[in-house]
Amino acid sequence: MIKKLRITVAEKKYDVTVEILDDSISTPQSPPPQAPPPQVLSKPPPTSGGNQVPSPLAGKVVSVEVSIGQSVNSGDTLITLEAMKMNTYVTANSPGTVQAIHAKPGDEVEEGKALITLS
Repeated sequence: MIKKLRITVAEKKYDVTVEILDDSISTPQSPPPQAPPPQVLSKPPPTSGGNQVPSPLAGKVVSVEVSIGQSVNSGDTLITLEAMKMNTYVTANSPGTVQAIHAKPGDEVEEGKALITLS
C-alpha cells in the first residue's frame, strides 16, 4: 500500500510517499509524545576559599570565555562544554571575579569537577 504523508521539520513541510509493507501497522491516532523539558541541575553551595563553579555534566571543554581577574555577573557564560554533540553553557551562579580556571579547551571533565573559582 502506498500512502502520501506530510512531514514537518524545523517548520518546513515535506510531502513524502511511503510504501507500507506490513498491513498490521496502523496510523497513530494521537500525536507523538513531546520531549521532556530540560533538566535543571542544582549547583552545590560555595566552598571556603571561593565560589566553585562545577561542571553540570561530563563532557569536553570547547572554550573558556573568561580570564583570571575578570569580573563576571550572575548568568555570564564562563565555559562551553560539549557532550553528545550538544553544547552546554556553564554560567556564573553569582557575581564575582575569576580567581582560578581549572580546565582548558580540549580537557575532558567529569560531572561536579570544579571548572572556575570565583571570589
